[in-house]
Amino acid sequence: QVLAIPHNGNWGSMLMFDDVTFATKKKFSKSYVESRIRWEPLYETTQIKGDGETHPILSPDDEFADYETWDIGNLAYTTKVTKEMLTHQYTRAALKTGLSYKDEFGTNPFQFGLVGAGDSHTSLPGQEEDNYFGKHSSSEPDPERWKTPFRVADIGTQEGWSEVASGITGIWATENTRTELFDSMKRKEVYATTGTRITVRMFGGWDFQPGDDLRSDYVELGYSKGVPMGGELHYPGAGDHPYWGIAAEVAEQSKSPSFLVAVMKDPIKGNLDRVQMIKGWRDKSGQLHEKVYNIAWGDAEIRPMDADGKIPPVGNTVDIPDASWTNSIGDVQLSTVWQDPDFDSSEHAFYYVRVLEIPTPRWTAYDAKRFDIIMGKEVPMTNQERAYSSPIWYIP
Repeated sequence: QVLAIPHNGNWGSMLMFDDVTFATKKKFSKSYVESRIRWEPLYETTQIKGDGETHPILSPDDEFADYETWDIGNLAYTTKVTKEMLTHQYTRAALKTGLSYKDEFGTNPFQFGLVGAGDSHTSLPGQEEDNYFGKHSSSEPDPERWKTPFRVADIGTQEGWSEVASGITGIWATENTRTELFDSMKRKEVYATTGTRITVRMFGGWDFQPGDDLRSDYVELGYSKGVPMGGELHYPGAGDHPYWGIAAEVAEQSKSPSFLVAVMKDPIKGNLDRVQMIKGWRDKSGQLHEKVYNIAWGDAEIRPMDADGKIPPVGNTVDIPDASWTNSIGDVQLSTVWQDPDFDSSEHAFYYVRVLEIPTPRWTAYDAKRFDIIMGKEVPMTNQERAYSSPIWYIP
């Protein structure tokens, strides 16, 4: 009964998701990919040293890809980051690469759930913007910490203000005990946030109907008709569903999988801007793809979706000098049943939910107010915190 959770790999010199083993520098074998996913079922996708979901170079069509990005160099700051490195260092790229290994070996070594953590050395849990105590003693609250470099080297400087007040892990368990929490982690029924305590539910299946997300028993319905985040969906027709007993003859009537998604805001933080479905897939020629779908959003009556699936920005109510905001925009909760409009039953795919809050003050804004200081124009004062669910994988 053991598992390992690797750190965010955005400083990994492409080692985290390399295509050769670390010790022998040999190509992956079937035994290696099987042991990799057995011992590493989870992956830290966001933390103090930058967010690791994706990178704007890897996801140029994703308008929210450039979030708290750290991409100057490797951990030792001896090598500058290159595009080749990026493909082996970010969560979404690794999830896509894993689909190719699934086709080759029948096992996906990167079929991991997503968690968030602090990586702080302060013994203080639950990093957040309004109480950010830094990574270690040298970046504890102080009027100078924003301009005290995190790291200085020939290849560049990682500024102190770039530290991220992130993150935490949400776990869905049957009870709050070590045993049940550990079991939930092993089955990947977990999600990551950048520190905010957003509540995220996601189920995938073949028979969810519009309105199922509005039912009082939507959680029980999710388990009875589908699989939760971290699970697998198999193409119907080969017998009953292997996990939750969905009859194949019912599932065969569906043209594509449907997903029941329900999200609620952190009670003391910002309202919700939007919920997005991130899809990655491997086509028949072996090419890897991704697409971001807006599936639910706040203030929908005044923010209609256009023909390209885009929606207008939610707005910004942040008062930077006062380090405050108002929840006069966005919604308290969002839910939907979404069906993939681009589904191909022959293609391996994964789906995960990304949730965005409305803009709120960043920890730098709180410091500026508390210490009555003026920071440089390059220092961001607001951000849009977010959550990432573990994926659900479709396996033909």
